[in-house]
Amino acid sequence: MDPVSQAVLGGSASLSFAKKSHVIIAVVCGILSGMAPDLDAFIRSDNDPLLYLEFHRQFTHSLVFIPFGALICAVAFRYTFAKRLGFRRTYLYCFLGYATHGLLDACTSYGTQLFWPFSNTRVAWHTISIIDPLFTVPLIVLVVIGVRKSVSTFGRLAIFWAIAYLSFGALQNKRTTTFAEQLASSRNHQPSRLEVKPSFANLFVWKIIYETDERYYVDAVRAGTRFTHYPGVSVEKFNVSRDLAWLENESQQAKDLQRFRWFSNGYLALDQQRPNFVVDMRYSMLPNEVDGLWGIQLERNKTDEEHVDFVWDRNVSKQKRDKLKSMIFD
Repeated sequence: MDPVSQAVLGGSASLSFAKKSHVIIAVVCGILSGMAPDLDAFIRSDNDPLLYLEFHRQFTHSLVFIPFGALICAVAFRYTFAKRLGFRRTYLYCFLGYATHGLLDACTSYGTQLFWPFSNTRVAWHTISIIDPLFTVPLIVLVVIGVRKSVSTFGRLAIFWAIAYLSFGALQNKRTTTFAEQLASSRNHQPSRLEVKPSFANLFVWKIIYETDERYYVDAVRAGTRFTHYPGVSVEKFNVSRDLAWLENESQQAKDLQRFRWFSNGYLALDQQRPNFVVDMRYSMLPNEVDGLWGIQLERNKTDEEHVDFVWDRNVSKQKRDKLKSMIFD
């Protein structure tokens, strides 16, 4: 999730268990600890652009790392807060804030290595968008009220809101999955894989991706009191021997392609406009399109030791934003 959501959820957790005299400090500890796991974003390399993708949401987000991450935060705050709270209380508030981070990230579609080092599986429950104001704003309001009134009950209300909203996302996921299975069946398709994920900043318009032997199919659906289907596109499954026949198997670019395949959970497509550009088709501004928000650029003229280029495509037109709004508000 975005840093604001992570911060305020961490603050909500620490506020829930705060003594009346500790409220402000507890919330500060929870907020800072709730954001701390994302310090892994600084693990990056100018020479290897995919290093960031490998380490973001890895060990700092693991369930087994929570006690250690909380300890690091508590030690970092020992001169600021521990003298007033005592170290054990400081650690408790840091632990509560830190513990929320990986679990909330796993609710998105990006993928979080919750079970590192035992598994490098990227857990993604697909119950909320990476940014969702309807989730975050009520949390902010409740935490602010709780701090102003020095009442921990508002922290518990914030946690209740978070659980309720994520539960609604899980329900929407289930409803949309059923619709997607029926859609594939109506086309006489038997998907080998099928996923649904919420589109940007809402839980009503969902992206559907399913895979057959040769192709990927992408659609969108608005899951309100009734379902509104927005037909999408179909693309051939990425095939490296066909689409990048020139690529040497032992080259660094070929290794980077496999790293990107792992990160994208195999949902790769060759961009139709840019030669040798492979996109992560899970993410697009419009949920019934394949145009990836990021991808890797491979080049024929690179040496066997050179890495691919990682490219963000954040040029989102007003036309696409307006179209997504029209889908959301039907």
